[in-house]
Amino acid sequence: MATLIPLSERRSSLDRAHQGDIEGALGRLSMADTAPRRSISRWLATLLAVVGPGIVVMVADNDAGGISTYAEAGRNYGSGLLWCLLLLAGVLFVNQEMVARLGAVTGVGHARLIRERFGRCWGQFALGDLLLLNLLTIITEFIGASLALGYFGVSRFVAVPLTAVVLCAVPATGNYRHWERAMYVFVAGSLVTVPLAALGYLRVHSSPAVPLLGDVRGAGASGFLLLLLALAGTTVAPWQLFFQQSNVVDKRITPRWISYERVDTLLGTALFVAIAAGVFMGCAYAFNGLPPHGGAFLDAGDIAVVLRDRLGPAAGDLFAVALLNGSIIGAAAVSLATSYAVGDALDVKHSLHRTWREAPVFHGAYLLVILSGAVLVLIPNVPLGLVTEAVQALSGILLPSASIFLLLLCNDTAVLGPWVNPRWLNGIAMVIVTGLLTLSGLLLISAIAPGVDLMWVAAGLAIVGTAALTALGVSRSIRRPRRHDRRRGSMSRWERLAWSTPPLERLEAPELGRGRTVALVILRAYLLLAGLALVVEFVRLA
Repeated sequence: MATLIPLSERRSSLDRAHQGDIEGALGRLSMADTAPRRSISRWLATLLAVVGPGIVVMVADNDAGGISTYAEAGRNYGSGLLWCLLLLAGVLFVNQEMVARLGAVTGVGHARLIRERFGRCWGQFALGDLLLLNLLTIITEFIGASLALGYFGVSRFVAVPLTAVVLCAVPATGNYRHWERAMYVFVAGSLVTVPLAALGYLRVHSSPAVPLLGDVRGAGASGFLLLLLALAGTTVAPWQLFFQQSNVVDKRITPRWISYERVDTLLGTALFVAIAAGVFMGCAYAFNGLPPHGGAFLDAGDIAVVLRDRLGPAAGDLFAVALLNGSIIGAAAVSLATSYAVGDALDVKHSLHRTWREAPVFHGAYLLVILSGAVLVLIPNVPLGLVTEAVQALSGILLPSASIFLLLLCNDTAVLGPWVNPRWLNGIAMVIVTGLLTLSGLLLISAIAPGVDLMWVAAGLAIVGTAALTALGVSRSIRRPRRHDRRRGSMSRWERLAWSTPPLERLEAPELGRGRTVALVILRAYLLLAGLALVVEFVRLA
């Protein structure tokens, strides 16, 4: 029987002195444990020790921006966009399963892996996108916290500093288990959206009508596309890729435990759907009977007031608690994703197992992001609700770039060996990336030429997106047999579980090739144009 490759022999973002057993909030697991799980009780005990990264990242996805966007969708379209939520949940699971596998097999963070395999230039682009988007996202989290506490009569000049203090205290102990236990408290608090939906159903005593296609068109094509893009951006955000990969490494999960981490991610996806659907349906019930697009844009604080007036005080309270809870867990995860990425970029110690004295850059970056967001959100006369949706839409625009890097890394045989994507998963991922590119392209076209027939444009963009992915080499990984496929068949199960990425500095640098480089440059230019179109659209709305 093969044994696990010790973590001390792998190049990891953890310092060697802190590489050891898996210590989660719900249990402890020895790295020398290679015994099979033949009973349900042993399997559950192992699962409880491994779970954490998947649940935290999925529930943190229902942050202030997510709750605000789901509320806006439920308000304007009732239950008519629930299908979109379920579809995006599948996309979310596919992306996060790939990134969790990368973390377990390579033992390094996402930012470092991009830099090592695509070069310093593309690594800086990816890191720059992440840092910009994360700072904007942190602002939305503080917006959510100020609106939630403002509903209870707390001034935002008290709410914002108080939220910042709570966020800074969570990782300050330098103990991973303490941090994870705190996150589980917020995970439990997020479930208040389930009774919110039940309360709406009991008070209204009828289901909201599914909107007709005419109702959707009535909002304007660009407005509807903007909401769809915001839904995609808030559901599948780039920071999640960086967070879960580094958090899997930080928890010391190796290929031996990948199947349990998949279950962890699946459980997190189920929680994500339950929490988001609760917001969706609670707002759908509350706004049922009002005009389809009832009035001006409402921020989350306004929606809490409407819920209170339409469904009773308990509904408004539950929504405000969910918003506050989502803002805190979202800010904690986004800030930590930033700290992990900065640690990867500077090649310094970056782990929740480290104290301030041991990892000053890691904790300093976390503190800097929190304080920057807190200061910026206190700027007066900012349209808070509109800014929140704009950040989610920007996330949707930048997501295809992050997804393409993820897909290419998951097909890098030097990095993942027998753990590279199977062909069927590459096919699904290619459809996902093409869909995201098409959606952002539709927003760009609708802003430039409002009267154009978007059905034909969507078909054309899908063809162009497929051609771009082909130039990047993704389609070759679907059609051609790989050397690792034959090797996987000759490996025993335990040999495969013991396989991990060799030290990255020993791997030969991959050749990007002219076609792939040109395609990446075109993608950057395209996303820049889409971002400018987004700015124009939100200026118009403001």
